[in-house]
Amino acid sequence: MPRNTSDAAIDCSDLVIDRVGHGGATRAVDGVTFTLPPGELLCVAGPTGSGKSTLVVALAGREDPSVRIVGGRAQVCGIDARRGGRKKRMLGALTGFVGQGAGGDLPPRLTAGEIISEPITLRERKVNSRALAIRVATLLDELHLPLGAANKFPYELSAGMRQRVAIARALVMEPRVLIADEPLANLDPEVRHVVFDAITRRRQERAMAALMVTNDAAFIRELNAASLMLRGGHVVARGVGRNMIWAPNAEADSQR
Repeated sequence: MPRNTSDAAIDCSDLVIDRVGHGGATRAVDGVTFTLPPGELLCVAGPTGSGKSTLVVALAGREDPSVRIVGGRAQVCGIDARRGGRKKRMLGALTGFVGQGAGGDLPPRLTAGEIISEPITLRERKVNSRALAIRVATLLDELHLPLGAANKFPYELSAGMRQRVAIARALVMEPRVLIADEPLANLDPEVRHVVFDAITRRRQERAMAALMVTNDAAFIRELNAASLMLRGGHVVARGVGRNMIWAPNAEADSQR
């Protein structure tokens, strides 16, 4: 994972993020540094409370008052993730985001087709309805969802189908970076490869980068993916596939 790459999809240096709640601010991410080049995949793993979900929410540029970048540097698609306003809204258009439990959080009053197309209809005043319908149908087919699913509401779909709708929504604007928190959750083994193939295709054909939170060690090894291990907001190990380099004392502490 090279550093100081000016055209990096994501470039973080000593990134510090707080979680803000009723009890005040809690340090969730502390001193995280990594670079994700275009077209590459980086997996982030770690136990509950390690800061991995906070990290991806902050980098995706989504509005979340409980997440605050307070130190270091974070650039996503060349945009400073610490800045608000128009540039942060632009960041939302350049990144596709699948949040934790995204399939269970779909808008209940919209059909699957409306959910998938919403990132476009919210940003563009004039939309070619026919072209948009074709784009939605293409995504449904790519993710092995029946075309009829476009007219169904979330409660009419299985958990795995809802998760694939959330992934289709994240991909509909052809993002430069996909940021996903446990995107394979609730997916049956026989359809996981469908999602992975969709991500891989965009990485190869459009140089889309992907930052994925997953604790599936077998999945990381199978992909031979670059990975970071977080604990207590710190990077305690990094590597590729099964070859991890641990920070001093980190591996011993993890076995206690």
